[in-house]
Amino acid sequence: MTSLDDYSDDDLNAAIALSLGNRPPARRPSPTQSLAPARKPSEVIDLTNDSDETEDSDATESEDHFPTSKVQPDENPQTGHGTEPRREDSPPQPALQPGAGQAFSLLALDRKQMEQDRLNRRKRKASISPPRLKRFKRDEPSKGVDVDASKRLPKSPRRTSTPPRPRLPPQPRSASSSGIQYPDGVVKKTWAYGYPRADDIKIEEVLQKGTLTTAMLSAFQWEMDWLMRKVDLNKTKLILAMQAKDESTKARYRLETTGVANLRLCFPPMPGNVNCMHSKLQLLFHPTHLRIVVPSANLTSYDWGEAGGILENVVFLIDLPRCDAGLQTPAQARSELTFFGQELVYFLEAMGLQREVVDGVLKFDFSATQRYALVHTIGGPHTGEDWRRTGYCGLGRAVHILGAQHDGPLDIEYVTSSVGSLNDAFLRAIYLAAQGDDGLTEYHCRVDRPSKRKTEASGDEQDRAAEVTKQMDDHFRIYFPTRETVLGSRGSSGAGGTICLQSRWYHAPTFPQRLFRDCESQRPGMLMHNKMLFARPQGGRGQAHGPTGTPWAYVGSANLSESAWGRLSLDRTTKAPKMNCRNWECGVVIPVSSTAAGADVGMDVFSGLVPVPMRVPGRGYGSQLPWFGSEHGT
Repeated sequence: MTSLDDYSDDDLNAAIALSLGNRPPARRPSPTQSLAPARKPSEVIDLTNDSDETEDSDATESEDHFPTSKVQPDENPQTGHGTEPRREDSPPQPALQPGAGQAFSLLALDRKQMEQDRLNRRKRKASISPPRLKRFKRDEPSKGVDVDASKRLPKSPRRTSTPPRPRLPPQPRSASSSGIQYPDGVVKKTWAYGYPRADDIKIEEVLQKGTLTTAMLSAFQWEMDWLMRKVDLNKTKLILAMQAKDESTKARYRLETTGVANLRLCFPPMPGNVNCMHSKLQLLFHPTHLRIVVPSANLTSYDWGEAGGILENVVFLIDLPRCDAGLQTPAQARSELTFFGQELVYFLEAMGLQREVVDGVLKFDFSATQRYALVHTIGGPHTGEDWRRTGYCGLGRAVHILGAQHDGPLDIEYVTSSVGSLNDAFLRAIYLAAQGDDGLTEYHCRVDRPSKRKTEASGDEQDRAAEVTKQMDDHFRIYFPTRETVLGSRGSSGAGGTICLQSRWYHAPTFPQRLFRDCESQRPGMLMHNKMLFARPQGGRGQAHGPTGTPWAYVGSANLSESAWGRLSLDRTTKAPKMNCRNWECGVVIPVSSTAAGADVGMDVFSGLVPVPMRVPGRGYGSQLPWFGSEHGT
């Protein structure tokens, strides 16, 4: 069996060091139109099997300025993430951004050479190193996705009370640290090469490679050769949730991964105008715990600080202990889930992940997630009562369930790396959701006919919407870098490929330019790929049972765009609300404290719990313009 350190020798360190050097940015290949398939259930492809059997289970940021072998879908301009204009009826086709002269390859690996290098490293280590102590007794990996290792684990009692407010725990001692480290949850910045370590985390520390048995990873962009150096496929089973809208793309991915042991692919459904699987959720199964990771980072070296330390991201992590083995059926475990756990399972099932993976999640104790809410955007239309659970409606519901609703002024600082075609109506929906609104206030303002607006209920909603529009000018700030900030950063224009806004949107008469602030990192010279929302009540009334105000933060994958948060509209058939979402997204709402009504709350309220990555208050643009990505010739 492969030892813990087989991939940690001097050769690998030298290769990583070389990857940190500055290299000229690669040019993006011209986008091509793909076929739009009929709606089908999502597919989980078991690539340890020789068959192409599927199992039952509907846009994007451009990140193309780093010359690595990676899988990257093209972007639709409607998503608010892309840097190249495209016709609105042309969905993006996933494509590889290879180095010059490289052929398309999902993994971009020379597997034969990798195996030979691994054997050579083991031989060399055996000749110069004494025998290593066996730190972990491991079973040989099985063919299935077996996330139940309870027979070789100590018992973990189920929690019966809500844990205290989480604080930042000590940093892990090394990348090989194992066991439960963040039982109460934590938010950290990603490590960046060349910067002092402070409240940050490396990808190795996230994965805990030494004890990782099964990993469900999702991302919009993948650097596969880099990722395969971070895990050990000899003892870790990988499930990769990837974007693939058409059958030809799925077939290509299957072909490229044929013969790779312990690897499965999951293709979340992308019907109709769904064009982006942008969620970055990770489920990391260990013998002692399940680590749930919700980052803003894709699975690429530069998003995790390794390509010269030019970009930063943010990560939420929580370690859940195993429940006592055999005490509950999956149905019983579901009935005891927290709100966080319920929405996680709902999201995983919507993705189409295999049943045994979802059931595996239910074998862990979710008690410590009681203080948090998982929020998501599930691609496709949502009717009945499902519209309340996803997009900005799901955000408002989460705020309400956590008891953080607030009808007074709410200071919002939104950090985003991509911006869509914004207007006041969409921002009003986000603002109301942050107050705990279920989406209906803004919906009725748009949908109700003038005759219906005379009703008392509709009149109240109209008045509230008008008040919110006025409040936004003083309380809503959007952090996005100027052209000068990008060019003056450590990576200059070459690092600006993940930062996307189209000039035609920015210069539209309905675009809210007045709300924009320059986004400058607390780490000088760094650009941000963060997606964060900081909400702070400023007076007014909170919960019905008394005046209160609960600041909270959102950490996740959702940029500030309608594609990321959805749009509530009228279903022409049922005449009822319908939530339409063009992206898949995932994030976490983190309440931090309660304060008395009337008290102004500063950003220091997040100190020690959620790192504030940008300089506040942000500078207004003045005569400067935002970074327009591809329009600057990058």
